[in-house]
Amino acid sequence: SSMGGKDSKPAEAAGSVPAAPTRAPPAAPTPAVPKTEAKQAAPTPEAAEKTTVVAGPIGDASSLHVVVPSNDPAALKCLIAASFGGVAVYQVSGAKFTVTIAKDTVVGANGALRYVAAAGAASAALYPVATNAPAAAQIDSWVEFAASTLDVHATNWPPGSDASDAAKISAKAQLSAALSDLDAHLSKNPRLCGKATTLADIAVVSSIAGLMTQVLPQSFVAKDLANVSRYYSECAKEKHFSSFLGAARDSQNTGSDWAVPKDNVQTFPAPGPGPVTESTEASTDTLAEQASSLSLDPEAAEKAAAKKLKKAAENAAKIAKLEAKKAKLVEQEAAKIAKEKSGDVKPKKKKSDEPDAEDVAALAAARAVKKGTYKDPRIVPMAKSYDPKNVEQAWYEWWEEEGFFKPEMGSTKPKFVIVIPPPNVTGALHIGHALTNSIQDTIVRWRRMCGYEALWVPGTDHAGIATQSVVEKQLMREEGLTRHDLGREKFLERVFEWKEAYGGKIFNQLRRLGSSLDWSRERFTMDDMLSKAVKEAFVRMHAEGLVYRDNRLVNWCCRLKTAISDIEVDHVDLTGCTELAVPGQDGKVEFGAIWSFAYKFEDEALGEIVVATTRPETMLGDTAVAVHPDDPRYTHVHGKLLIHPFNGRKIPVICDAELVDMSFGTGAVKITPAHDPNDFATGKRHDLEFVNMLTEDGLVNDEGGDRFKGMKRFTARKAVIEALETLNLYHGKKDNPMRLGLCSRSKDVIEPMLKPQWWVDCASMAKDAMAAAKSKELEIIPAFMEPTWFRWLENIRDWCISRQLWWGHRIPAFYVKLEGETDDESGMAGGSSEKMDRWVIGRELDEAQIVAEKKFPGQKFTLKQDEDVLDTWFSSGLFPFSVFGWPDATPDLAEFYPTALLETGHDIMFFWVARMVMMGMKLTGKVPFKQVYLHAMVRDAHGRKMSKSLGNVIDPLNVIEGISLVDLNKTLEGGNLDDSEVKKAQRGQARDYPDGIPECGTDAMRFALVAYTAQGRDINLDVLRVVGYRHWCNKMWNAVRFAMMNLGDGYAAPEVAMTQESPDLTAASKWALSRMDKAVAMVNDSLETYDFNGSTTGVYHFWQYDLCDVFIELMKPVVQGNDEVAKKSTRDVLWTLLDAGLRLLHPFMPFVTEELWQRLPRRQAETARSIMIADYPVSTPDTRVDEVVETRMASAMDVVKAVRALRASYNLPPKAKPEVFVVARGDEAVAAMSLFADAIATLASASVCAVLSPDDAAPAGCGVTIVDESTTVYVMLKGSVEPSVEIAKLEKKVVATLKQIAELAQKMAMDGYEDKVPESVRNDNAEKKEKFEAEVAVSESAVEEFKKLL
Repeated sequence: SSMGGKDSKPAEAAGSVPAAPTRAPPAAPTPAVPKTEAKQAAPTPEAAEKTTVVAGPIGDASSLHVVVPSNDPAALKCLIAASFGGVAVYQVSGAKFTVTIAKDTVVGANGALRYVAAAGAASAALYPVATNAPAAAQIDSWVEFAASTLDVHATNWPPGSDASDAAKISAKAQLSAALSDLDAHLSKNPRLCGKATTLADIAVVSSIAGLMTQVLPQSFVAKDLANVSRYYSECAKEKHFSSFLGAARDSQNTGSDWAVPKDNVQTFPAPGPGPVTESTEASTDTLAEQASSLSLDPEAAEKAAAKKLKKAAENAAKIAKLEAKKAKLVEQEAAKIAKEKSGDVKPKKKKSDEPDAEDVAALAAARAVKKGTYKDPRIVPMAKSYDPKNVEQAWYEWWEEEGFFKPEMGSTKPKFVIVIPPPNVTGALHIGHALTNSIQDTIVRWRRMCGYEALWVPGTDHAGIATQSVVEKQLMREEGLTRHDLGREKFLERVFEWKEAYGGKIFNQLRRLGSSLDWSRERFTMDDMLSKAVKEAFVRMHAEGLVYRDNRLVNWCCRLKTAISDIEVDHVDLTGCTELAVPGQDGKVEFGAIWSFAYKFEDEALGEIVVATTRPETMLGDTAVAVHPDDPRYTHVHGKLLIHPFNGRKIPVICDAELVDMSFGTGAVKITPAHDPNDFATGKRHDLEFVNMLTEDGLVNDEGGDRFKGMKRFTARKAVIEALETLNLYHGKKDNPMRLGLCSRSKDVIEPMLKPQWWVDCASMAKDAMAAAKSKELEIIPAFMEPTWFRWLENIRDWCISRQLWWGHRIPAFYVKLEGETDDESGMAGGSSEKMDRWVIGRELDEAQIVAEKKFPGQKFTLKQDEDVLDTWFSSGLFPFSVFGWPDATPDLAEFYPTALLETGHDIMFFWVARMVMMGMKLTGKVPFKQVYLHAMVRDAHGRKMSKSLGNVIDPLNVIEGISLVDLNKTLEGGNLDDSEVKKAQRGQARDYPDGIPECGTDAMRFALVAYTAQGRDINLDVLRVVGYRHWCNKMWNAVRFAMMNLGDGYAAPEVAMTQESPDLTAASKWALSRMDKAVAMVNDSLETYDFNGSTTGVYHFWQYDLCDVFIELMKPVVQGNDEVAKKSTRDVLWTLLDAGLRLLHPFMPFVTEELWQRLPRRQAETARSIMIADYPVSTPDTRVDEVVETRMASAMDVVKAVRALRASYNLPPKAKPEVFVVARGDEAVAAMSLFADAIATLASASVCAVLSPDDAAPAGCGVTIVDESTTVYVMLKGSVEPSVEIAKLEKKVVATLKQIAELAQKMAMDGYEDKVPESVRNDNAEKKEKFEAEVAVSESAVEEFKKLL
């Protein structure tokens, strides 16, 4: 229907949108002019019929005016929206956004934008706020996204802007993340909110226009933003967009980095000419399509056509009023600022960003402490506030210098020994390692303080595959060389150089974590001592027949060109045909399918036989077809020959009941013994030929003939299928659910490959490991991991220990070549011609020489050592005893082996833990450790596995020291991630840490990590939660600082332990001693059972709730009073609580506890020079626990909570000190209230707490609450609050909240709400409504309470 005409009249109500213009629009668009020069063209009937809304002279209240500045990002959005709806818009340079209708004004860019969209002819499609609220809400979210994310950060990107460098880099990261999210959404949607263009698209396209055409590199757009590119191109071609954006075009940036717009042009294209008018006639079909695309019922839309203008007008009026309110607030704020500037109002003092002078002096003094010397508290002053940089300074070096980490040899103390799970030398520790080491150091420090001779052995693992890969990539990146260009010896020199340069970073991190490791026993798995152990283990196990050589199928990684063990293979479950990207392959590869093809018989009369395979390329290595002996379909072809279509190989039909399932497929199975585990076993049973058709790097070898030789294996897959089709042998494909094996390191698809390798027979050792667990000689914690342990060991397979690498322990095996033999006669070691009996074993060459002379007496020969190295886990499996010098009978081995505990993640239970147990028991006769504690896996806050490519791998030093987003992004550069992975990871960092990571300090990080640790499988670690514990450190710091001031300079600590029998104790002191003893018991019991969550809860609750929140508050009136006896006993109890509390906390937070403990006065009998070697608190419930006092204090605390709740409900000011009256019923309640009446008054901020009997009446003017059947509390309110004022406030609040409830209810009652509104939005609305209703109930209840005071 027409939205305007010569007979149209303005709306009657002031402030509403006119139903139609009162005069005709300009005859044609004219150039933009300042508002004082706006011209009115002569009206014409034709123009009036076609135009929706008219822009008239400024000041004429009957016309619609939208004034937009050309230099604002939203200008373009307003102009395009106006074009869609036929709204006239004046573009005035430098003006603020205003929309004027009669007496109402909408202020703000988005207000103007929504107004234009709602007022125009296209409102039903662009912004259907009056007809389809859910759709409008969805559109609103995208409009906000464009304004608050895209526009904001785009303005910070061009270096010509005023933004700082950090802001620009942050903007770039934020924009990348936002564009990535946008691309993901558009991968499933043609437009942002349906199939047609809406205001959401106008906002977003306008925001990204400059980025897409000027800034973003073409390569980045094509690779990472394909969906955004398609979307932008399609939108830009639409008439209303192209009028302002110009012709759709690709980015002009052909470089690799983001470009700076030419001539310092803004990232947003300049809007086109105005005022703009559009004909509704030209847009009728498009608008109809758009309206239907928003799920509006066509019939309902037709019926509502007459009401459309009225609804649009009402909506625009609502928006106008809302924006007017915002404008009023802006004016009020401006007036307030002006008043402050004029001096009428004294501005609030801003907190200075400058650090306190005392804190600066304390930090300077701490940094001046000479490395390795004592940080004397008499010289280094105590800072006003907790600063981890100050606190952590100097202590670790002093501990190490004093030898506190070293055990005493020959000590009679019980031993507690633990070896570190050696981190890979390839790089730095991440937050998962920090968890492991925080747990281990907590246990070690606790045991040391409990009187054990504690030893924690440090070390690193050479990490064969990972380290070689890192150095090879570095060589290629920096010098363009491969390891083969250097040769083995030179390459290994480079790896050792790399290890020396970067390996120390790990130990620096461990020191910063406070790890109390005995650095004099530092080990590296390729040290001479540990290398000797590796050779010895191999020789001994070979002599026992446990290590053997065999030509068997291995899990081959073509990318790394090495074999890997079964537990280094990840599996992906596929439900059907799926295309996947495979490293090193051309394009995606199809998996999850089964292809069928035929072999023709040598006797043509027999026809053909059809087989099926999930790997068509392996047919090049087929050497048989198997059928079931009882299958009647194939009885006549048993033993007949088939002809290979490509190489002419004759393939027999064999019978095998073990392999073939007659009911599956055709009942005929192709056999490729050299490339499939089941076929390998079949080949052994039938003595088939083993034909390998692949090279080590995954190319088809000579078996492929000229047709396929040299092809990549998955390129050959397609080529084989095409060739079979050409020969009319191809019979199609079907979906085939399957498990696909991937290399856990390279993510390449594993290829079963026939290779002669060294293997370990694990069966007998696995039985011993199971027996140890069953007898509890080995305890696995948590116990629910035991079934997994048994299940894996029961089904253990032999372990391939050969690795085709250069970095690692070279296998001490030597191949014998007799003099005069040709290469064919001697065979090639590692090849298909290898002769297994030519291997001899020796720790060194001379030992192997002797073995070979005995094996080949009287013959001359040469020896060549195996080129391969041992699996890294072979040397790691020896770690618990090789670190002590095994196989030599060293003093360390005698004193410290077996160890007490192995703590690690459950993810390497089989990689490492099981192998240590098996090899330890076999080679030493002892289980290497008494207990295994398997902690949970650390994931990020979203539950994702830590991965460099996701950007969620966090260096613990970044948490300790803090880091900006800019510097966090830089940590990803220069590593082994490619450019696209770096950008993806940086986007992840921008999402998770938009403001970087704040400085938290070591103690807070350690405590948070240990507190997270429950005996489960996964920890979703939110790094920012650590900040909370950093604040807690500050609270503890202030508590000790307060105590130091109140103890006084001449204070002498009590020489006799404080107990319940100590003289002159207050009730609060008795309660505090009792609570302390229970906390000590809880922490010790929890650590004994590795319940870290329980131990941290116990120590945290004691410090936070018992000591800081209660006892320190209760002692203030005592120390400020005149009772010197009470003062002395209270101070002694305070000292006792602090001393015990710091010792209790030390294993978790070593630095801050040492710093504070050193500042506490000491008993004369105390001999420990450091808290880390002081005695750990021990529970003595007989002398310290008082259950009666604790029960009575619990009752008193219930009263305190009730008083605090009453204060809050009556809005009592914080400084108010009302009287409190407690009516107690029964002897116990009277005793409790009487004992702690003063405590209640102190903790509840009351002037006094009077205990009344049931017969006593409380004074008038009190608020009242019932605590329990024995206790009622009255709080005097008279004089503290004005009931009538509070009632008026609450009633006003109730009215406002009821209005919100009504609006929500109306929205939720709309037709189609349940079907059209997303479930998440419906849930949010329901929660809001429930919250509002609860607020009304609380307010109404408070009103009733206040009325009682009138």
